[in-house]
Amino acid sequence: MKLTKKSHACVRLEKDGRTLVIDPGTFSEEDAAVGAEAILVTHEHLDHFNEDRLRAGMEANPAAEIWTLRSVAEKISTAFPGRVHTVGHGDTFTAAGFDVQVHGELHAVIHPDIPRITNVGYLIDGGKVFHPGDALTVPGRPVETLMLPVMAPWNKIAEVIDYVREVKPRRAYDIHDALLTDLARPIYDNQIGALGGAEHLRLASGASADL
Repeated sequence: MKLTKKSHACVRLEKDGRTLVIDPGTFSEEDAAVGAEAILVTHEHLDHFNEDRLRAGMEANPAAEIWTLRSVAEKISTAFPGRVHTVGHGDTFTAAGFDVQVHGELHAVIHPDIPRITNVGYLIDGGKVFHPGDALTVPGRPVETLMLPVMAPWNKIAEVIDYVREVKPRRAYDIHDALLTDLARPIYDNQIGALGGAEHLRLASGASADL
């Protein structure tokens, strides 16, 4: 499987000539979903869900389909009838040849005064990759590669480190990093790498790795 990091929380997975994209949001490249056969969206926040990005991907490939939770499906399903699938915690499905399990229900707490929205994470190919969206969801099964939300208004580095420890992946790649400045990156790299208990890695936008 080939993993390509796109900007912020978006990643692209390729296997056997087929492509799956997760969370092409506003901070991602305009063509982040173009060429995808399957698109997964974790929740409705603009940095994970951008309707123009989805439309570009869906229009570029008339066979492309979207899997997402209800709050996002309601916003896009009328434009692509029969091609948008609503999923929730515990669901399993196959998308572009990838086996997907859905984990989680709620977005992490931003502030007690802000109502929590729904959020799901996607476990790919039995634990090869796990993308939690905006939550520190533990899927309860082995994970080889954790897509790690490294910096957000709803987390702090102690929580990020403890999350890596709890999931116990073989490796963790940073995502959700658009707000993390270059000045701060070495601090995050050193602390997560030293304390998380897993190999901690970072890809520049557009860079790839074989899993």
